Amino acid sequence: MPSPRNRPKPLSDSEIQQIAAEIAAGRPPMVWFTSAAVGVPEGRSGKVLSLGDPSDGDFLQVKPTGSKDVLSFSPVEVTLLKPARPAKAAPPKAPPAPAPVAAPAPAPAAPAPANTVAPTPTPREDTPVTQPTPAPKPATPAAAEPKPRPAKAPARKAKTPEVTITLNGTAEGEWTVDVVSGKKRTVRGLAISTTAISQAAKILHPEVEEVVAGILEAVRRDQQAKVAQLQAELEQARKLLTELGD
Repeated sequence: MPSPRNRPKPLSDSEIQQIAAEIAAGRPPMVWFTSAAVGVPEGRSGKVLSLGDPSDGDFLQVKPTGSKDVLSFSPVEVTLLKPARPAKAAPPKAPPAPAPVAAPAPAPAAPAPANTVAPTPTPREDTPVTQPTPAPKPATPAAAEPKPRPAKAPARKAKTPEVTITLNGTAEGEWTVDVVSGKKRTVRGLAISTTAISQAAKILHPEVEEVVAGILEAVRRDQQAKVAQLQAELEQARKLLTELGD
């Protein structure tokens, strides 16, 4: 975990506005993960595909390079500044070769006296011949064992938004439905028939069916009373029309 002094700075408001403008223009911006990112190594790149609600915290939807998943990150886990690559170390210089040492000049041989014949040495049969000892071969260094790679952190799974479905009914028997996915209202005031509401209530749960059935019964009674009233008014109008005709 980075110390407070080395902790990465979060994206500023102007940088977030710049990211939103590039996404709106169809150019998902490239970002790089900081040491605060969870599940992704520091310095790895990715593209911001969309922005959510800043109140969620992890509202930047980023697709890491080489991955098919789109993950959520906070402004402190990514940066627009590309990290600098570390400079390569120069190879060590070979030590200079030692200067060759000149061999000493052989001493001049003494002149042989006149009329003197040098005796020829006779090799002795019992003198053992010494063979030169071969120089030991340099030991071959053992191959360096490969260092074990650190285990990769598990990839972060994308958050599944919550879905809220709301049914609204009126005294006239009109029904509508609203659907909210996460914090976005995807369906608003969609008209639903009374038959569909009755069938859905039977499928969901007995308690739901009981509540909906009570509402439908109250609406049915109101409509029956309204029909009876209209029929009475119609009969009165017919009677008056008959009297006017005579």
